[in-house]
This record gives sequence, C-alpha cells and structure tokens, in this order.
Amino acid sequence: MEPSVPTHLVTVTKDDFCGSFVVVLHLIGYTYSVDALSPPKPAWLRLRLPPGDEAGRRTALILERQGLRTVCDEARCPNKGECWNAGTAAFMLMGDLCTRNCRFCAVASSRQGRELRPDEGAAITRAARELELSYVVLTSVDRDDLDDRGAGHFASCVTALKAGIPGIKIELLTPDYTQAELAGIAGAAPHVLAHNVETVRAFQWVRASRASFDASLATLRAAKALGIKVTKSSLLLGLGETGNAVLSAMDELREAGVDILVMGQYLRPSKKQIPVAEYISPAQFDAYAEEGRNRGFASVVASPFARTSYHAAAAAREILGEEAAGGRHAD
Repeated sequence: MEPSVPTHLVTVTKDDFCGSFVVVLHLIGYTYSVDALSPPKPAWLRLRLPPGDEAGRRTALILERQGLRTVCDEARCPNKGECWNAGTAAFMLMGDLCTRNCRFCAVASSRQGRELRPDEGAAITRAARELELSYVVLTSVDRDDLDDRGAGHFASCVTALKAGIPGIKIELLTPDYTQAELAGIAGAAPHVLAHNVETVRAFQWVRASRASFDASLATLRAAKALGIKVTKSSLLLGLGETGNAVLSAMDELREAGVDILVMGQYLRPSKKQIPVAEYISPAQFDAYAEEGRNRGFASVVASPFARTSYHAAAAAREILGEEAAGGRHAD
C-alpha cells in the first residue's frame, strides 16, 4: 500500500511559460516508494529496445576484456542498447562507487571509492582503438575521498588517449572541480568539458548536499578561464520544475559561457530514487530547444531520452568542426 503524502509537503504553482499548473512534492527525507504519485508513462517514453546484434556483443566483450566500466551500465542509461549496438560507449573512470548520493542517480555510493587503476588510461586507449572511435567521452564517479578528487586521473587518461590515438577528440564529464583542480585537466587539453548543474536552482536538493548550482557554475566558468574551448551542461526535467525556472537556468548557464546545453526527461531508475513528477512532451522539449538556441547556445540537444553523452560528437560538431563527427563516437 502506497503511503499518503502530508499536505504540507505539496505546493501547486502556476507555470507561466508552459501555461499549466505544476504540483511540487517536497520529498526531502521522504521515503520514495510512492509510485502511485507518479503519472503513467506516456507512449513516447515506451522505448523499444533494439535487439542485441553482433556490434553490441562485440562492444560488451571489448569492455569486459579491458576491465572497463561505462556510465551506460552504472547509471542505467535508456540509450545503452542503441549506443552499444553502434559500437560506442561512455567510459566511467575511477570505479563504480560514488562518494555522493544524489536522490535521482542509480550509481552506488560509499564514503570511500575504489582504488584507482594506474593503467586505466591505457585500457581505455586499447578499447577505443578496437572500437575504432574518433570521439571519446570520459566521465567518472565523484571521488571526494581523494586529495585532488580525481582530477589528476582525468588528466592522465586524456594524455594516454592522445598519445595512443593521434587526432582523437575527447570530451570529459567531470565533478564540480575548482579552478585549481581543473588546471591539470586543462593542461591535457580535452576538446570539450562538461559538468552538469543537473536541475534548476529550486530543485538542487535532489543532488548530494556537497553540490550546488553555484558550485557547478563556478566549475564551468573556471574551465573557460583556463582555456577549454567548449563547455557543456545538462538539465534533467520532470522533477516538478516550472518552465520559467528552466529558462532562468538557461540564462545563468549562458552567462557562465556554456556552449552546449542538453535537456532530457528524468526517468526513475528504481524505487530507491525520487519519483517522476511530470513527463515532458516532445513538443515541450522542442520549445525549450528553441528557447536555448535563441539564448545563444551553439548547440542544444533536447528530447525525452537525451543525456549528456548521447550523440556527444554531433552536439560538438558545430564548434569543433566537421572532423568531430567522422568515424565512431563513444557517446
């Protein structure tokens, strides 16, 4: 039997941008087994998984042979079947235990992460070469237990990839590093640096307590200040945010110099995570995309299944040039 929600935890706000009312559940400290409160999944989210083919099996074998993890698996990405069947994957560095516990995320958490693997960059290089990748996405768990929070490990992996595969394009999706922590990464010269604000200001409580909208903006500004040409950030929608709050988040991201914006539907990975408050229609995603382009983002990816690393090379193409789209991509 589903629990009832105390009325003082519920507010209703008028969304002037979308022209509708939004019910917001204040679920801090609340048990998230509230499926009855989530709306039924609409037809456009009933993803038909592609059948496993030889390319998908080959991708899985290569990753297993090199002992590598992907965000596709650890975060239960809905695009895994499509990407793996295309021979691509987004590599996840520094183990499978995150030192933060965001309320929307499926990645396992712990106060201390796994021991770092010194040859991880070499293993990713071997896998990228076997997969014939020209564009690689590297992300990671948060590692607050390390002195540099893993920034040096990111830099070493970029250096290994560039040495092993000349001409490869590299995108990083990093934690909320400070400018000092980012300095070594900037020295390794990735082509794109992504860091996610995750959601609008009013819903930052769904992130771990050490994260904040302002800290994330500082990371994105620091990347630009250090000379990283292209920066990127993502918003998960459907948590209960208003349209006006989404537009305000866009404005702040542009003020921070962000070039690429990704917006996708929040999909609850399991009953351990917060429930979905609203399913955003494809038409509304199109409207948000237009708003983003009007605000000056060089590229906007907005659709129900969009995620930060999904079709990453295509999103970067307008800024990095057509060569970014050649060959296969780890996205």
